Amino acid sequence: MRSLVLTLTVLCTVLSFSSVKAQQTPAAADQIVKEACTQAAKNHKKVFVLFHASWCGWCHKMDTAMNDASIKKAFTDNYEIRHITVLENGANKALENPGGAELLAKFHGDQEGIPFWLILNDDGSLIADSRMKDPTGKLQNVGCPAQKEEVDYFVGLLEKTSKMKRGELEAVRTRFAKIAPQAAH
Repeated sequence: MRSLVLTLTVLCTVLSFSSVKAQQTPAAADQIVKEACTQAAKNHKKVFVLFHASWCGWCHKMDTAMNDASIKKAFTDNYEIRHITVLENGANKALENPGGAELLAKFHGDQEGIPFWLILNDDGSLIADSRMKDPTGKLQNVGCPAQKEEVDYFVGLLEKTSKMKRGELEAVRTRFAKIAPQAAH
């Protein structure tokens, strides 16, 4: 009887550990994008992919701004928003979405820093990304738009890729402009 109890205890522990481990393994980046594209097609939206990491302060500012009550609905009405975790360190490496770094590199964001974002059609094709031309013509990652030129670029892309109305776009502009006083790229 004692060995049966011990065997069942060990079996339950192993199954429990396997279940926890399976739950903790993040979804693959390509699956996240594929699912988002399916939802976008069904809901007549675009896909907004945000590459981020737990340690990234600018990533948190981007999320906070996009989730602000004043503009959240404008984003969720127009985009299937997905996050892909990349560039984690140490123990947080396990938080990364498998294939995330490769997807970031595919869209030329691997040397740009994070946050890095993409706007995709529902077929997964790229419409726009967070790289804006600087005065010399070189592409620079806007990341979390905070400076006036960055916010203008971001709002211009939202205007081209969504059905946001003028008032919604101005609300986005106003919300992201609030980041600037705190910002020191």
